[in-house]
Amino acid sequence: MPTRSVLIVLFDGVQSLDVTGPLEAFHGAGYPVTTASPGGRPVRSSSGLTLLPDLDLDLAGPAHTLLVPGGAGTRGEVAPGLTDRIADLAAGAERVVSVCTGTFLLAAAGLLAGRRVTTHWRHCALLAARYPELTVDPEPIYVRDGRFLSSAGVTAGIDLALHLVEEDLGREVALAVARNLVVFLRRPGGQAQFSAQLSAQFAERDSVREVQRWITEHPEEDLSVESLARRASLSPRQFARVFAADVGMTPGRYVAGARLEAARRRLEDSRDGIEQVARSCGYGSAEAMRRAFARTLATTPADYRRRTR
Repeated sequence: MPTRSVLIVLFDGVQSLDVTGPLEAFHGAGYPVTTASPGGRPVRSSSGLTLLPDLDLDLAGPAHTLLVPGGAGTRGEVAPGLTDRIADLAAGAERVVSVCTGTFLLAAAGLLAGRRVTTHWRHCALLAARYPELTVDPEPIYVRDGRFLSSAGVTAGIDLALHLVEEDLGREVALAVARNLVVFLRRPGGQAQFSAQLSAQFAERDSVREVQRWITEHPEEDLSVESLARRASLSPRQFARVFAADVGMTPGRYVAGARLEAARRRLEDSRDGIEQVARSCGYGSAEAMRRAFARTLATTPADYRRRTR
């Protein structure tokens, strides 16, 4: 049984899954977990769920891991003294963890200046604008900078908690917890926050929407602008302009994301060799796929397969 304790900060407007996801992962591994709120009062989550804390945040002692969840309550007016108390507790913690927009509270507490962080992709621009002293990376599902760890939205908090369980207690314990929660052991921190389909809006035009579907279902085909334009019955120049306007990114960027996602899924779900996966997903060679993984996910295809299977 681990001796490392976890303290989770609660406040009005907290995202309930940012609390309960990591809590279940740590609890399943045997960590002593405590929740605390200002005044020890029940808090109302952003979805309306009421959470009853264990104790008053002012009475909470030092914990090995301090975890600050996100939610609507992190981005507006917060409870008086909350960020001051977070700063006090962080000073005595071995690890300080934020889930989703909990990064805003750590930044407001003056804890992240000069550090690389992440948060939910939807709020990365706001975080960077509000705290220009931070280096905000919108891509990874979690980031570590020294003893400070930040993660993207909701389920990424579970990934980060499992990462810490594996770091503390080993892969077998983390795997047992993941199986109990019916989730992957963990996604590597460099994995992108969202899929190619979620990162781009669906086009209003039927012809462009059909091209998006074709790209996703046929990553191995010729997906040049000229080829896709013919499928949409448009000139290459008109197609590129219309696609970017409707989808929010260039055809080339969308194709790159779709091919990377297809490769990730085949590495996770099949036993095909790296070269075979590369060619089936439209990469000219295994080396081209390796460069794409290194550039976007900061890992190699082989290491990605090892970590996700």
